Amino acid sequence: MSVTEAGHRYREIDVPVEGGMLHAGVWEPSDVDADADAPTALVVHGVTASHLAWPFVVERLPGVRVVAPDLRGRGRSNGIVGPAGMAAHADDLAVLLDALAIQQTLVVGHSMGAFVSVVLAHRHPERVSRLLLVDGGLPLDVPAGLSTDELVAGILGPTAARLSMRFASTGEYLDFWRRHPAFDGAWTPELERYLAYDLVGDGAGAFRPATSYTTTADDTLDMNAGTALPEALAGLQHPARLVTVPRGLQNEPPGLYAPAHLERLLAAYPGVEHERVDGFNHYTIVMSPTGADVVAAAAREELAAASLR
Repeated sequence: MSVTEAGHRYREIDVPVEGGMLHAGVWEPSDVDADADAPTALVVHGVTASHLAWPFVVERLPGVRVVAPDLRGRGRSNGIVGPAGMAAHADDLAVLLDALAIQQTLVVGHSMGAFVSVVLAHRHPERVSRLLLVDGGLPLDVPAGLSTDELVAGILGPTAARLSMRFASTGEYLDFWRRHPAFDGAWTPELERYLAYDLVGDGAGAFRPATSYTTTADDTLDMNAGTALPEALAGLQHPARLVTVPRGLQNEPPGLYAPAHLERLLAAYPGVEHERVDGFNHYTIVMSPTGADVVAAAAREELAAASLR
């Protein structure tokens, strides 16, 4: 266990789930006794990310226990075999909470993690107090009838293409990301650590991203054409807060949720509280100091609301 700059005690754990071992990071507040019941946030990353997407936010949550999984097929959970999909991820998270003896928690989901969070609240309602959805969780505006590859390319673009690339070294991979428009002016040591963690050996002397294209494709299809999400949204009972940003994965407007589409969604799901936050893209709302300020402030408000129940 190590102590981070923010004073959390950080450790990594592996929990047996269907098909293998789920890896996770746990940040315990160092100023709270280990046996104390600290407020808890379960934070869930996006489609090709890992638990190390969250340290910026953790740093801004003193006194809060933060649990962050590598979802199956990602990071150090990429050895789990069997199907993925929103329901499988949700069930894995319930097992993770069991392993940590966490009865109920605020759930913060970013990107695909927000979709997983909504399904977790539906399948395991007693484990979730409130939902904070960061640029995800409500249906995306995609045409019907697309093939899986077309769907992935349309939503993720170069993010998906990267998964088939090979890199000679960590330095080459970091140079690839330095050219990415989403991180122009937002490069940090924490971001480098997150990106370096993503690399695994390809068995032939080079490196590849830990997430496979197949896993990403399966999850993207389920997220947009499966039944788990619409069923979860139809039965949504938990307080849910959605934060969206005006720029997408390539720092392009209008982002994942164009204004007209978002207006239709909010009318369809009136129980979802929404706020649009200017100045960020799909990545920097979580993986930058100023974006993490926004997310952490919202998380603190949701934790306070949960404590009043």
